[in-house]
Amino acid sequence: MTSAFDSYDLAGASLKNRIVMAPMTRSRAYGAGATPTDLNADYYAQRASAGLIVTEGTQPSVVGQGYPDTPGLHSTEQVAAWRMVTDAVHAEGGVIFAQLMHSGRIGDPDLLPDGVINVGPSAVAADGQVYTHAGMKPFPVPRELTHEEVLSTIVDFTTAARNAIAAGFDGVEIHGANGYLVHQFLATNANQRTDSWGGSVDGRIRFAAEVATAVAGAIGADRTGIRLSPGNPLHDIAEEGLDETYDALVTALAPLGLAYLHVMEAPGQRELTLRIRKVWDGTLILNPSTEGRPTGPEELSLLEDGTADLLSYGALFLANPDLPARLAAGGPFNTPDRATSFGGDHRGYTDYPSLV
Repeated sequence: MTSAFDSYDLAGASLKNRIVMAPMTRSRAYGAGATPTDLNADYYAQRASAGLIVTEGTQPSVVGQGYPDTPGLHSTEQVAAWRMVTDAVHAEGGVIFAQLMHSGRIGDPDLLPDGVINVGPSAVAADGQVYTHAGMKPFPVPRELTHEEVLSTIVDFTTAARNAIAAGFDGVEIHGANGYLVHQFLATNANQRTDSWGGSVDGRIRFAAEVATAVAGAIGADRTGIRLSPGNPLHDIAEEGLDETYDALVTALAPLGLAYLHVMEAPGQRELTLRIRKVWDGTLILNPSTEGRPTGPEELSLLEDGTADLLSYGALFLANPDLPARLAAGGPFNTPDRATSFGGDHRGYTDYPSLV
C-alpha cells in the first residue's frame, strides 16, 4: 500500500516523501526590489523535510504584483536573492519549485510603479478589497490586455521561469488558481472577451494552455507544474460550464508531459477531482477541501487509496516546520497564528518549534 512517507520520482527529481508544502503568501520579501532575505531562506530551509516545497506566489513581472512585500523573479537582483534561498533548501536535502503568480486584476495601483495599473482579460473589477500599506482598498477596474500584451505576458512567464532555473530552483509551478490572472482567463465573469482569448471554452482555456506550453518549452516539461482550483470562487470568480472547461483544459495540458498538476480542491468538488484524475495520467498533487479546517493527518488516506500521488499542506506546514515527522508520529501539531500570517518579522514565521 502506498504511504505518504514513501519516496517518489517526480519527473526525475527524487522526493524523500509524498508530502508537499503548498504555496502560501507571507509578504516578507523585504529586500531591495522585492527580493527575499536571510529570513526567507531560514523559513524555507526549516521546511526542507517536505518531499517538495512550492514557494509563495512570485510575480513574473512588475505589473503582476498583487500584494505588499511579495517577491519577484523578473530582475537580476531577485535571481541573486532567490539563489540564497534555494542554496539553503538544497543544503538540507530539499526540492523546491517557484510558484509564478501574476495577480491580474487583483491588487491596486498603489502597489505598482507610478503610471502602472492592474491588467486583466477584460475591464471587469473583482468584488472585494485588497490590503495595501495605505489600508484596505477596493479592487480596481483593470485595463484589458490587448492581444499583443497577452503574448507579451506569456513571454514574461517564460522569462521568469528561466530566471527561476538560474536562481537554482528545481522547477516552477504556474499559478492558474485562486482568482489570479490565469484563472481570470478561465472564468466566465472575469473574461468577457470575444476574440481568440475568450468567448468559448477553447478561447478561455487558451491562455493557461499557452503559458504552460511556453514555460515547458523554455525550461523543460519535467520542471514545469501548474496549479488549478476548479470551482473556487475566491476573488469573485464564477465559472459557468465548470466540468466542460476543466475537461478541455486538462485534456489540452496532458500531452505536454508536465511534472505535475496541482489541484486545490473547492468544497463539494471531489467528483470533479476524480474526473481530472482519470484524464490526467501524470503526477497529481492534491490540496483537498477540508471544510473549514487545515488539511491534517486524516487526509493521508487520499494517498493510500490513489486519489492523489502527492498531498499538499498549507496552514499546517506554516506552523510545523517538521510536518512530515509530525505526521509520521501522529502529532502533536502547532496551531497556526493567523495574526502573523502576512508581513511582520520572524514571529509566526521562523519561530515555530520542531519536535526535536
